[in-house]
Amino acid sequence: VKKMRGKSGTSIRISVLRDGEDKPLEFTIERAVIHIQSVKSRILEPGFGYVRISHFQSRSGNDVQKHVSDLIAGNGALKGLVLDLRNNPGGVLGAAVSVSDVFLGEGKIVYTEGRVQDSELQFTAKPPDLLDGAPLVVLVNEGSASASEIVAGALQSGGQVQQGARNAHR
Repeated sequence: VKKMRGKSGTSIRISVLRDGEDKPLEFTIERAVIHIQSVKSRILEPGFGYVRISHFQSRSGNDVQKHVSDLIAGNGALKGLVLDLRNNPGGVLGAAVSVSDVFLGEGKIVYTEGRVQDSELQFTAKPPDLLDGAPLVVLVNEGSASASEIVAGALQSGGQVQQGARNAHR
């Protein structure tokens, strides 16, 4: 894979061994930046939305905000929303904070503390709550981790999730 990486727009030639072929198949592939759509949404039934986050990226908060705003713009105020974080392995802390902030109008979202002063951080929600208090169901399972757990915990408690208590100092 390292040999395949390179500048976007340049080409690479690869040989592939495939069952049923007598000799390797030759392919020329153009390198490109691949953007993965990690947020998807739809209306489940009138007044009820569904948002799925497959993994957290730096822009996940903005993507969730846009998807929820689009659902509201196209269907009116939502009576409820399902936020699906199942099998989401997580991602960056900032994404968890920004996604949580979409649904929280106030309060701490998450804080960290540890033995070193630099490890102490606190993130607080800012208005508005895009759902304006409408019910929110968060789906998680054994495959939900990291940022998914932070979002689920922050939304369940209305904020105040603690991460990384007692960080080891070496």
